[in-house]
Amino acid sequence: MLRAARAWPLLLVLLSAGLLAPQRLPAAEDRAKPPPKVVVLTVDGAITPATSDYLVRGMRRAAEGGAALIVVQMDTPGGLDTSMRDIIKQILASTVPVAVFVGPSGARAASAGTYILYASHVAAMAPATNLGAATPIAIGIGGERPSGGNGEAPERADERSAKKEGARQKTAKEKAPVPQDTLSRKQIHDAAAYIRGLAQLRGRNADWAERAVREAVSLSAKEALELKVIDLVANDVPDLVAKLDGRKVTVQGVARKLELGGAVTEFVRPDWRTELLAVITNPSVALILMMIGVYGLFFEFSNPGFVLPGVVGAISLLLGLFALQLLPVNYAGLALMLLGLAFMVAEAFLPSFGALGIGGVVAFVFGGLMLVETDVPGFGIPASLVVSIGIVSALLIFMIAALAIRARRRPVLGGREELAGSSGEVVDDFTGEGWVQTRGELWRATSAVPLVKGARVRVKAAKGLVLEVEPEPAQTRGERT
Repeated sequence: MLRAARAWPLLLVLLSAGLLAPQRLPAAEDRAKPPPKVVVLTVDGAITPATSDYLVRGMRRAAEGGAALIVVQMDTPGGLDTSMRDIIKQILASTVPVAVFVGPSGARAASAGTYILYASHVAAMAPATNLGAATPIAIGIGGERPSGGNGEAPERADERSAKKEGARQKTAKEKAPVPQDTLSRKQIHDAAAYIRGLAQLRGRNADWAERAVREAVSLSAKEALELKVIDLVANDVPDLVAKLDGRKVTVQGVARKLELGGAVTEFVRPDWRTELLAVITNPSVALILMMIGVYGLFFEFSNPGFVLPGVVGAISLLLGLFALQLLPVNYAGLALMLLGLAFMVAEAFLPSFGALGIGGVVAFVFGGLMLVETDVPGFGIPASLVVSIGIVSALLIFMIAALAIRARRRPVLGGREELAGSSGEVVDDFTGEGWVQTRGELWRATSAVPLVKGARVRVKAAKGLVLEVEPEPAQTRGERT
């Protein structure tokens, strides 16, 4: 019994060590586990093909890199519909939660930015930011004023009250302007249905979303939170990550809890590919590239063998055409531009003395003015640029035509035509046909009178490789010099 009593403390120690050992292993594993990663993508400006490429590739790489959250910090006045839809498709297909954050303070998410925010898994805004005005810009902003029948601005003060919002929603369709043309109505209805579907998918305020399209209304961050348009307000990205820690989101139909404690934030900036795409997809730059291409090919065709103008021209023209296929192009304007290019290139081959060139310049200018169908900031081609290019092109064509006319009036300085009237010397005596030397060359010649060696003759005409000659006035038949 005494020995058993002495063994109890040793047994308790062994049991304690056995119970504690399994608990120490998970703790070591937890310390070895890397912290969660938050990838931040930044949009500052219009939504363009370059923006779409940057965000789509950024979200895919973040998912492949095992990111726990993707944050899109956005400050945009809107952008192109096709680029916006590409971004939204990627957000909806993402396996990683995407939080769209309108920031920093003073930023906005207008037009296309509102759609992207509604598509995100988490919608957040910084204080002193706003969103809305989501009417398709080509038929809303800058067109008919999207106000109610009483002439008041759509962003009335009573929007700040969530209590009055319900009453305004009941009459939203009555107060929204009805576009007259069929195309405008189709675009409005399509955009309204699109953003309403996104709102219903994310459980956000669908009625206000439709008003943002039909009436171009806007909201501040505080009002958006009150009306359940967004999920939260955060001061900056670190504050947003802290507030999202432990929050539940639904990704691909599956509920997921965000575990962002001690997360590492990685800012991904646009690379050279995005920067290059942003430059060449500017409509003005695309137009200039096309003109450089036309001038380069024109000079190469006019003066074969220079090579450099042709190489530069071909590359510039292909880059310009590539940029245009990414933009909302009016095909009538593009057809006029291509016709103008064809006329200007044909000027190098056909003796039109500037007629084809001037016609090409006119067609190119009208096509350039009609080319891009959008009023998105930064995506219009200034009329001054198109007119300036047209004037420069016209001056160039006029200069080439003037040089061609001047060259045509000059006397011939070479060839058989230039031999007429020149003097020569008979090489051997001949009657009818023989040899004469003129301009340092031997020519077979014919003469109506006999000629002797050394006699001076004058060339009357050149018929093929035979010259028709006659004695010079100072010479007489049979005389030797």
